[in-house]
Amino acid sequence: MKTRFKLSLVAFFALMTSVSFGQDDQQEKKDDIKTLWRNTSLHASGGYGALTNKFTTIRGQSANMAEVYGGWYINHKFLIGIEGAAVTNDIPVPDQYSVIPGERMSYEYGQFGLMTEYTMNSNHVFHLSFQLMSGAGFTTQYIRHNDNYYDDHHDFQHDTNWLFVTEPGVKLEVNVVKWLRFCPGISYRAAFGSDACGLTSTDISAASANVTLKFGSF
Repeated sequence: MKTRFKLSLVAFFALMTSVSFGQDDQQEKKDDIKTLWRNTSLHASGGYGALTNKFTTIRGQSANMAEVYGGWYINHKFLIGIEGAAVTNDIPVPDQYSVIPGERMSYEYGQFGLMTEYTMNSNHVFHLSFQLMSGAGFTTQYIRHNDNYYDDHHDFQHDTNWLFVTEPGVKLEVNVVKWLRFCPGISYRAAFGSDACGLTSTDISAASANVTLKFGSF
């Protein structure tokens, strides 16, 4: 009788142990991050950096912006970090607003500030993320393609102008591999307080289409 009881007790604990390990395995599989190539386990928190190219407009003219941002990624959902971006192509200044009459001038626009991002279902191959950049923007005028820029014009007025900018956006993220995500998206840049010559807040505010590559520990 005692032998049967001991065998039953051993069998019971063996069954409970197998069920427990089975549940752990199921939870581990549930928490795995899925990619286009394979599944990998998630960490409680990490961090990543991102490179973005934006297609937008400034003063109604096509503008290309290069952006970089990154920060701390908490619980596979929330990023808090910093961002910086600037226009890379020529935005001509109309003659009537040029700080050097008769000289070919261009507008430069840049921005930097706090970047936050919320990601839904980060462990799925395809998922959405929502972001918000808030910070400072600036505009200035400069002479484009002039080798003697500093020697001849280092003391002219650049009409440098500071303003507040906020830019919400949404991205579709694709988990390519464990450390890389491909993210096309859209955003809207809202500017406030510009008093630049020929460049109002409305001229700076515009929608953007963008493509982002994220690198890091997700």
